[in-house]
Amino acid sequence: MARQQSQLFVAPGEVISLLSKEEVAVQFSEWESEFPANRRDIHVDDYAWHVFSSKRYASVSGEAAIAEYNRHESLRYLVLSNDRDQGLVTDQRPTTVSISDYLVCPINWAWTMAFTHEDGWLGPYFARHRDYDKLETANRVGLRKRDEAAAAKERGWSR
Repeated sequence: MARQQSQLFVAPGEVISLLSKEEVAVQFSEWESEFPANRRDIHVDDYAWHVFSSKRYASVSGEAAIAEYNRHESLRYLVLSNDRDQGLVTDQRPTTVSISDYLVCPINWAWTMAFTHEDGWLGPYFARHRDYDKLETANRVGLRKRDEAAAAKERGWSR
């Protein structure tokens, strides 16, 4: 049975760029290589998050996943629809998304959050990249630089 498609939008934040279907396909391919798992016989073509629900890639789920998601920040976030046909980059961690099955990641792949239509039964899932420490440090450095630049601008510095 085909799933009904909705237009992808997120809140809060500004959409930095909308991705074409081809760009979404490239990003999904990269996501699969960044979060490698044995995908055989788990129907990941239907739902990418099956790599987590089938325990093929380490993750936390439910409220623990939401807590992890809420404590992570980045300069930019990639949001990909599970149907692999819509995607965007936004400047704030999404708390509202117009579709039910989607992935959210910082653009450097430090972690991923998989939201599911089975919320409350299966998911959501939060997983760390195998190089999480290095990538998350880079995210924190970027955030610190942004904050320092904003503070300097408030003090009248320009550059």
